[in-house]
Amino acid sequence: MRRAVCPGSFDPVTNGHLDIIARASKLYDVVHVAVMINKSKKGLFTIDERIELLRRVTAEYGNVRVESHHGLLVDFCKERDIPAIVKGLRAVSDFDYELQMAQMNNGLSGVETLFVPTNPTYSFLSSSLVKEVAAWGGDVSHLVPPLVLEALKERLAQRPESD
Repeated sequence: MRRAVCPGSFDPVTNGHLDIIARASKLYDVVHVAVMINKSKKGLFTIDERIELLRRVTAEYGNVRVESHHGLLVDFCKERDIPAIVKGLRAVSDFDYELQMAQMNNGLSGVETLFVPTNPTYSFLSSSLVKEVAAWGGDVSHLVPPLVLEALKERLAQRPESD
C-alpha cells in the first residue's frame, strides 16, 4: 500500500490545496491530509471545522483520510508508516524553506519529500491571502470550493469589525 501525507494548516482549504491533494491521490493508494496544529497561531476556523471541510471537499477522491496532528510531521508519518510527504511549490521562494524542511525530515526519520509544482492558476494562492481578500469583501469564489466559500462568508460575518 503506497501512502503519502499532504500536511498544512488549511485555514481555509483552497483550490490550490485541493489541486495538490487530487494529484497525490492519483499517485498513492492512500493520501493522509494532516491538519497540523500550531497552538501559537489563532486560526479563523477551529481544527475540527478544518477537518470537516477537508473531509467534505475531498470525499470524491475516495482514498483521502483527513486528521489532525500536534507535533512533528515525521512523528505523524512514523505512527502511520507513511514514507512520503507531498508538498506543492508555488514559487522559488517556497523551495528554499521547503528544501530545508525536507532535509530535516529526511534526516530525522528517512521520510522523503516530493515537491509538486503548483498549477499556474494557483501559483499566487495562499490561505492567508484568501482570508485577507474575503475580509475586505473581495470575491474569492474562484479560489476556494463553494462549501468553503459559504463557511468563510459565515465566519467573517460573525467577526467584529475591529478584527
